[in-house]
Amino acid sequence: MKRSLIGRLWPNATAVVLFVVFAFPVYWMFATAFKPTGDIIAEDPVFFPTDATLEHFKEAVNADHFWTLVGNSVTVTVVSVLLSLVIALLASFALARMRFKGRRGFILTFMIAQMAPWEVMVIAIYMIVRDADLLNSLVSLTFFYMVMVLPFTILTLRGYVAAVPKELEESAMVDGCTRTQAFTKVIFPLLAPGLMATSLFGFITAWNEFPMVLILNKNAEAQTLPLWLSSFQTTFGDDWGATMAAASLFAVPILILFVFLQRKAVSGLVSGAVKG
Repeated sequence: MKRSLIGRLWPNATAVVLFVVFAFPVYWMFATAFKPTGDIIAEDPVFFPTDATLEHFKEAVNADHFWTLVGNSVTVTVVSVLLSLVIALLASFALARMRFKGRRGFILTFMIAQMAPWEVMVIAIYMIVRDADLLNSLVSLTFFYMVMVLPFTILTLRGYVAAVPKELEESAMVDGCTRTQAFTKVIFPLLAPGLMATSLFGFITAWNEFPMVLILNKNAEAQTLPLWLSSFQTTFGDDWGATMAAASLFAVPILILFVFLQRKAVSGLVSGAVKG
């Protein structure tokens, strides 16, 4: 009895400890955003803001080019995710359903591309974008983000397509559907969890990306929100209140998206990881 109680207790206790460790920085960020400046710089930490204020949020929203950067981030992120999903959906279907020469090498190439750090290609990417006259352009960022998330998206969706019984597609074709109709009417609706998982990953990756936009887009009006977060660091020090307010605003879209998509995203990642 005692052993069984201990066996149930320590995993739960470990989960609680891990939750506190990972959740506390998020709580501290949001709490600091609402604290008056005096509480932020106080010698003794204030864990629960008593005199909440919105001044830091006003300062963050009124920063230069804020709404322009919001539009840039939303545009680049949404377009790159949609493009990667369209391309990956077609590629994953071909890799899961068709047998052709070089298929294994093609899959291996995507795995290697997924493992390789993008930082090693910064100079090459910069030279290509410069020669194409696409510096300070959202087009280059959109294309780069799409390519960055494409290997993971293809590999995950391939596993999910492979998990769908081929007999469903064949039955639809026997009933008179073309291959395209069988895919759109039978296979595609069953891929919702996989699409949710990959779109969530792509959104987070593109939304948070910092180094490439710093290198490619020097023009302030062509930048995105990650660079906006660094604008509250001055030669006189860090404005922690505004920084935490800006970080909170920056994190809200991801948190909302994750809350709505978490169940389908988790099931999609698991299925894509173990099938095919």
